[in-house]
Amino acid sequence: MSSGVETPERLPALRLLASVVFPDDVVSVQLPDEECAAPLDFIDDAHALVATIFDAPRAERSIDGQHEICVLARVVQRMQMPGGGCQVVFQGVARARVVDLEDDGNIRWAHIVQVEPDSEEIDEDQSRAVLRVLDLLTDYLQKDGTYPEDLENILRMNLESTGRFADMVAAYLHLPLPVKREVATTVDSAERLDMLRRSIEAELARFTIETDIHKRVRDQIEDRQREQYLRQQMKAIRRELGDEGSPDEDGDKLAEQMRTAGLSAEAREIVERELRRLRSISPSSAEYHVIRNYVSWVMELPWKKRTRDRLDISRARKILHEQHSGLDKVKERIVEHLAVKKLNRKARGSILCLVGPPGVGKTTLGRSVAKSLGRKFVRMSVGGLRDEAEIKGHRRTYVGAMPGKVIQLLKRAGVRNPVLQIDEIDKMGSDHRGDPASAVLEVLDPECNAAFRDHYLDVGFDLSDVFFLVTANVLDSIPSALRDRLEIVRIGGYTQREKLAIARTHLVPRAIKENGLREDAVRFTSGGLERIIEGHTREAGLRELERTLKKICRKVATRWVEGNEELVRVGKQRVSDFLGAPRYKPDLAGRCAEVGVATGLAWTAYGGTLLSIEANRMVGKGDIVVTGQLGDVMKESARAAMSFVRAHASEFDIDSAEFARYDIHIHFPEGATPKDGPSAGVAIATCLASLFTGRAVRHDLAMTGEITLKGKVLEVGGIKEKLLAAHRAGIRTVLIPQDNVKDLEEVPEEVRKELIVVATDDVEQNICEALLNIVVPKHGTSLAEVSEQAPLQVAKEKNAKQRN
Repeated sequence: MSSGVETPERLPALRLLASVVFPDDVVSVQLPDEECAAPLDFIDDAHALVATIFDAPRAERSIDGQHEICVLARVVQRMQMPGGGCQVVFQGVARARVVDLEDDGNIRWAHIVQVEPDSEEIDEDQSRAVLRVLDLLTDYLQKDGTYPEDLENILRMNLESTGRFADMVAAYLHLPLPVKREVATTVDSAERLDMLRRSIEAELARFTIETDIHKRVRDQIEDRQREQYLRQQMKAIRRELGDEGSPDEDGDKLAEQMRTAGLSAEAREIVERELRRLRSISPSSAEYHVIRNYVSWVMELPWKKRTRDRLDISRARKILHEQHSGLDKVKERIVEHLAVKKLNRKARGSILCLVGPPGVGKTTLGRSVAKSLGRKFVRMSVGGLRDEAEIKGHRRTYVGAMPGKVIQLLKRAGVRNPVLQIDEIDKMGSDHRGDPASAVLEVLDPECNAAFRDHYLDVGFDLSDVFFLVTANVLDSIPSALRDRLEIVRIGGYTQREKLAIARTHLVPRAIKENGLREDAVRFTSGGLERIIEGHTREAGLRELERTLKKICRKVATRWVEGNEELVRVGKQRVSDFLGAPRYKPDLAGRCAEVGVATGLAWTAYGGTLLSIEANRMVGKGDIVVTGQLGDVMKESARAAMSFVRAHASEFDIDSAEFARYDIHIHFPEGATPKDGPSAGVAIATCLASLFTGRAVRHDLAMTGEITLKGKVLEVGGIKEKLLAAHRAGIRTVLIPQDNVKDLEEVPEEVRKELIVVATDDVEQNICEALLNIVVPKHGTSLAEVSEQAPLQVAKEKNAKQRN
């Protein structure tokens, strides 16, 4: 090669999708972290392979025998950037041909062969091509003033080699990236010169077109100025003739609309000022339409129009009970709001925030509230919203500016007191465009929304009559200042009995109707619905249940279309025929007590769930390994539980030397699911106590609670959701912290009756309840063997007697 560098046969390959390196050229490139960490770590200051390709999709294909040209480059400098990624300076060396690409998982390697360097001799044809490109460059650089004045002289000093000249022209000119890639991957210098000639000619043609367009625009502006001058003369003539009282037709129409719009004093003053400006501007002017659109928005808002509230408590209760089963706490809160409104019409109600897992009816509840109040209903979702202007509108200085979503919804409702539901308020974000949570705070705060000022309207609008209803899955992601304005109403989920009632009254009729069936085409029995709920769905809400019912209705619809129009009774057996084997086991059949296996309870955004915990030990040095995608809080809980068991080893008849002889591995299955939160400490301690005592943990028992090093059980959240999850899974006994007894009032009565709930404030008492008195073999013990066994009686009582 022209550089005289010996080329290795196998080099790390680096794909540059936004830059091009030419031989003998120095280029600075910013690369992402993954590109910096893998290929560049293998470079030993010899060469870095830069593969310039035409587009990203092609970059991911294999070579498949076809030859690709790349550029060998030397890494001159590499610097880590503060915001991530790195800045790398490459010096091009020579072109090479890629024979094959291989990927070892961390880095892509290229097998290359050398390419013959450009000839130093210039024949007559090449000389003419170079002169043609130089002539075009002279014209191009004169029209584009962004290049240095001495660039042409620099290029003329490198005419000894046509290849070197072509590479320098491609490197210095602001040509499109595909053109630069094509030049870089072309070996023949004559072809490179021809590519540059065509590209520069195209750029010159573009300059000509742009010059023509600028001239036309300038002429149009001069014509508009002339037109405006003539219109001013016409107005002067009208005044001389006494016709100045003739109003503009559009202005008259808007003025008449203003008189009946019921505007506030501030809005009326602004509209009158804008109408005066409108009459003095030509209808063909762009500003005319901006003002016209603004005035229309202001006058079409419901400044005075409102619906009359229907404050009938009995009617509201009936509507809520008909459209929603369960949710008694939410219904009662809405009825209380109506009662207060009936006694004090000017009372400002709280802003309800319904928090619960998906599918429990938070969104649909808003329609029922609107119907019970006799108000219009509108809703907006702020999930993923990052731009404050979506809430408060864009300022009129921007092209295409519009009011925010709140004003748009009020215009759509046509009244100033609708029920406005804001969904997914916990999923808002923020970036350089502002913080939407602050804008929502201004909308919801009763002290601020009486004079809410949208950026587009720039006039106060009273939102105090709007009934705001907010929904969320979790509270942690809602900013504290915003959460302080909300009255939190938690919806934990539905029991089996509530799901059965909702399926009969709501879901089944809806599924039949949406699938085009008659009411007498399919009939779901109570046993069939129970089988679907217990065996094919396991969720806090109803969405999976509704999808399953629609699936069965689709199969029935297919039978009808094929000519079989008999009534289909969906009982327990028919459910298996339509849906196959149950996806979930509704009871404890097949489960057994095991050593080192405990069941905890966890709360998630989708409701409560069971948390399986396993522990094993092997000969080692006393190390602890915790796996299962755990957060820092759960890792600390595991270490605290281990410390507690070690500190109380004598009370559990555990040889303290075993902790030094064995390594402990604590694992949380379902490793793909991230887990964190302060509620698994008791379960981990029980699991470890079972492992070292050799006694199994009751398989029909689940527990929740966080522990201290002194053995106290701390209060946790989500008790209702956790107990519902345990009930769905067939758990019989649940251990909860003593301080959480107050939360049992929120648990449905049928769940409390079917579960044995034991409240404790001491870890040892939890372990007494959870462990069995028998030593279980490695393979486990069946349900029949452990059903009559009493809990483990630890040595705590014996030690207490000795102390006494």
